Amino acid sequence: MSSYQNFLSSLLSCSKCPRLVQHRNSFPQNYWRKPVPPNGDLRSRIVIVGLAPAGNGGNRTGRVFTGDESSNNLTKALYDTGLANQPYSVSRDDGLKLNDVYITAVVKCVPPENKPTTGEIRNCMSYLEEETRMLTEAKVYVALGKVAWDSLINLFKSKGYELNGDRKFSHGKIVKLVKDGNIVYLIGSYHPSPRS
Repeated sequence: MSSYQNFLSSLLSCSKCPRLVQHRNSFPQNYWRKPVPPNGDLRSRIVIVGLAPAGNGGNRTGRVFTGDESSNNLTKALYDTGLANQPYSVSRDDGLKLNDVYITAVVKCVPPENKPTTGEIRNCMSYLEEETRMLTEAKVYVALGKVAWDSLINLFKSKGYELNGDRKFSHGKIVKLVKDGNIVYLIGSYHPSPRS
């Protein structure tokens, strides 16, 4: 079994956060109701990191950023820039193909009111850390919101990266991360929610 298959197996069986397990299981039986796996190729150079799956989006469909207006806004933007083969993301089997983009979330289970606790974020960081380890070709990380931004800043700092630039989140902010000659850019972005 590959390291990615091990990662997915561990992720899909995770029950570290009782509150999140109870919440995701409170949705209808035909929903995914498990931790939501990432979408994309590990060889991608662009990584998009959101906060958590949406209750009626990824938590319903079983694919991150799929099945709601936020996912359609993101997918349309990716399509318009040639990074997706279609302008919508409605289900796991809708034919969406990402081009050089990997999409994930800091927290892998839907949190009540879209607000994970600090402990829940901490519990899930091992998955994001493993993803960054496997994403060896990644050159740009796009953080969708402050929680994703702060989580990535802390993660790269813990991995020994030197952070060049102001670390405070804002839309359009770019921070250069450097370690042993390897350069990665972190870009801050608002979440693609229709409510933003």
